[in-house]
Amino acid sequence: MSSFTLAELETIVASRAAAPPAESYTAASLAKGPVHCAKKFGEEAVEAVIAATQGDRAPLVAESADVLFHLMVVWKSRGIALGEVMAELERRTVQSGHAEKASRPKSTP
Repeated sequence: MSSFTLAELETIVASRAAAPPAESYTAASLAKGPVHCAKKFGEEAVEAVIAATQGDRAPLVAESADVLFHLMVVWKSRGIALGEVMAELERRTVQSGHAEKASRPKSTP
């Protein structure tokens, strides 16, 4: 099992983001803006969903890696750090999922 962490991935994304767009896929994506990054993340998420429905582990593992990478690129495009997301997850896990969902502000139609 790998000991590679999301924090290490965040560091790699930041490093690649600092490279010239001609030399880095990540930098080129970020140069196209947050909407482009979000669309790419969405494409990868759909591919992961499809892989999950097909029952073959290897494609789901590969697509899941793409989802995590592209989610981090979206976060980078919006100035969100992994620590912020982890703090939110930690905040939510101190109560049950049902209680957490009930505590969210109600949206109006």
